[in-house]
Amino acid sequence: MGKLIAIVGRPNVGKSTLFNRLTGTRSAIVDDTSGTTRDRQYGKTEWGGEEMSVVDTGGWVVNSEDIFEEEINKQVAIAIEEADVILFVVDVKNGITDLDDHVASILRRTKKPIIVVANKADDNTYYSEAEFYALGLGDPMAISAITGSGTGDLLDKIVSLLPKESEEDKPEDNLPKFAIVGRPNSGKSSIINAFVGEERNIVTNIAGTTRDSIYTRYNKFGFDFYLVDTAGIRKKAKVNENIEFYSVLRSIRAIENSDVCILMIDATRGIEGQDSNIFSLIQKNKKGLVVCVNKWDLVVDKSPESIKTFENAIRNRFAPFTDFPIIFGSALTKQRILKVLEKAVEVHNNRNRTVPTSVLNNVMHEAIEAYPPPANKGKYVKIKYITMLKEAGIPTFLFFCNLPQWVKEPYKRYLENKIRENWNFTGTPINIFMREK
Repeated sequence: MGKLIAIVGRPNVGKSTLFNRLTGTRSAIVDDTSGTTRDRQYGKTEWGGEEMSVVDTGGWVVNSEDIFEEEINKQVAIAIEEADVILFVVDVKNGITDLDDHVASILRRTKKPIIVVANKADDNTYYSEAEFYALGLGDPMAISAITGSGTGDLLDKIVSLLPKESEEDKPEDNLPKFAIVGRPNSGKSSIINAFVGEERNIVTNIAGTTRDSIYTRYNKFGFDFYLVDTAGIRKKAKVNENIEFYSVLRSIRAIENSDVCILMIDATRGIEGQDSNIFSLIQKNKKGLVVCVNKWDLVVDKSPESIKTFENAIRNRFAPFTDFPIIFGSALTKQRILKVLEKAVEVHNNRNRTVPTSVLNNVMHEAIEAYPPPANKGKYVKIKYITMLKEAGIPTFLFFCNLPQWVKEPYKRYLENKIRENWNFTGTPINIFMREK
């Protein structure tokens, strides 16, 4: 299971800076204006052999003056609900504020492991993190998110607090795991019930009724795999504006624990921003993809032209990755839902496909001769040898050449397209790396 670390705290204590430091990115926009893009608040990090996801809750809520406290309550509630470890960030220069006290009082009620992170201890002036003992949440750790001092110890502490996996939680590893993802109410539970043929997930048409990641072993019609269902949300009185946040968090869990994602799109609503968000999570995690346009029975115009238009719209939204199956079906009438599974199995096989080195070199050298990499400052890139990595999880190709740094994205895309033309890698991302020979 993916491990989730949540960062909470009042505004301007350095949550985004800490997020950037832990995930090694500059992707969370460090900015005082609230509501700067959403999907940037999620990243991955690895420490001591543990892979973890980090979520900066600050980016998810509108910090307007009047609903300060309520918004922070929501962030903290979500963190308590979903995270394995919670980082409560406070500011060593300002000491404890009323808002910090307020957050601490909510956190003290949870059983989840919490680390008080005393941030901004960046220069030599004497700061004491000792006053934060008063929050009643154990030993504070002084760090500086900006300079990075103390973050190694912090990560050690996080890893030591992560829950250990028990053997019975793990599904058998050699079976493919398919996650059904999509925004609330796109028909995720209905399609699982249609597959499994029993009402084991409560299906109602209120958005957000499914609770946990559930693995369902599926073995009929000659299929054998796990379905990971996480539609996502317990309905909370105040969550309506945060429903998106919950469903994305849940999708993160489902996507990380799967091999192939079946992305449900509601035919009656077309593609929406949140579909793109979930797609970008699938991309970030390098998972296989099958798109299922659900509720097709409700669409009036089912002509080939309208199908083509819909398909093109989806591929344009998800470009440059366009090589994935799209199936139009209905979970309710069970129309074409076995086709969805067939495609998911096919995508899983494509992820594990290997191409013999000799064949790979013959075909690709021809393609490279037909269209060599563009010269740069009079230097020519010569690609000598190509090989495919076996244990990479997704199809990964190494191109050995004299000047790897000159090979830019458009040319890599050309190589990828040639690989896709010659071998069936539909639905799976491909890694292409240039290496010095």
